[in-house]
Amino acid sequence: MKKICFSVVVAMLIVSVSCNKYDAKGNIIKDYEELEKANWMLGEWEKKDSLGTLREIWERLDDSTFIGLSYYIQNEKDTIHNEQVELMQNGEHLIYTATVKGENNNLPIPFQMTKDEDSLLVFENPKHDFPQKIEYKLTKNNTLTAKISGKQNGKISSESYPLKKIK
Repeated sequence: MKKICFSVVVAMLIVSVSCNKYDAKGNIIKDYEELEKANWMLGEWEKKDSLGTLREIWERLDDSTFIGLSYYIQNEKDTIHNEQVELMQNGEHLIYTATVKGENNNLPIPFQMTKDEDSLLVFENPKHDFPQKIEYKLTKNNTLTAKISGKQNGKISSESYPLKKIK
């Protein structure tokens, strides 16, 4: 009986050790599969028109988090819109958190990923005033389209921002 118990314990340890990845110090390396679905967002994106320039920059902060900065410049000097974004995997959930300067007392607003397909991520927060939905889609011509939508003043509203990759 002792041999059977010992064999079972050894087998469980082998399975447990073989399923995990470890770094050089012996710490377990966590997999962030949900965050990896957003790798195509990394880089610098831009939209220029007669009114100004919209720029969005995404970088990897660490293994579980991307950080983003979105801003709109008018007349090449006046920042009209400034937003800091964090895309973080928390357990099995991917959370998009936006902090817009001058809105919501500068407090962050979380949106949880509700849909992911090839080159499409959808984040939602039905309790937020506007937007309730944020979408990012990468198209074949290397354009990232950011779309915000939801109810605003009792009416369905949406805005799309096609951005070209510059870096």
